[in-house]
Amino acid sequence: MVLKNLLNKRVLSWTILLVLLTGLIYFLFFTRVGVMLTHSNMHQLSENVKSLGIYGQIIGVLMVFLQTFFPFIPFVVVAGTNVAIFGFKDGFIVNYITSVLSAVSFFYAARYYGHAWVTRKLQRFPFLIPFSKRMETHGFLYVLLGRFIPVLPSSAINLAAGVTGTRFGAFLAATVIGKLPIIYLESLIAHDLFHFRKYKDRLLLLLLIFALLIFLGHWFQKKLSSKSEDDKK
Repeated sequence: MVLKNLLNKRVLSWTILLVLLTGLIYFLFFTRVGVMLTHSNMHQLSENVKSLGIYGQIIGVLMVFLQTFFPFIPFVVVAGTNVAIFGFKDGFIVNYITSVLSAVSFFYAARYYGHAWVTRKLQRFPFLIPFSKRMETHGFLYVLLGRFIPVLPSSAINLAAGVTGTRFGAFLAATVIGKLPIIYLESLIAHDLFHFRKYKDRLLLLLLIFALLIFLGHWFQKKLSSKSEDDKK
């Protein structure tokens, strides 16, 4: 009976996921609005979404939410779209709050609905194995580090925290703190890209900071991969 219930839950979870993915693919590639979004550069994307009015604002919020799990669009483009729609201050707030809510949603989804699938998926990324193990004992610290490093996928951090023993309180605190500076940085970069002539000097500084974070991220990722190989020996 227990096995049957587990199978039913798994079938239901996969069915819901399949329906959502099918709907997303149909919207992005077989509707006028979807094609308009997926075949645009940053300026075109923001203008196209802005022209949709309240529906564009809803799409802007949904783009942040979905980007966490389906990073087919760089976050800076999504951030830039909302900055263009809402203005820098409100756009940053939308990007930040929606990103935190998305992270929490996928944390719970991984913990209670897709544990086995997430565990198998994370095994494909060697550097995440030692990272996940450290989350079990130092959840706050490693989630915080993951938020500060752009090369670590946000979705991977959410899922890894969900399937480990990371306490939700520690995950939430690290996410709220860690996402603040990086999303502010990406929102500001997007803003300055739209106003390149006025803010080109500041934009250069922001890009240098972002490049430094990426460099540190690759170094950290390489170190984790090396640690994973050493653990196998």
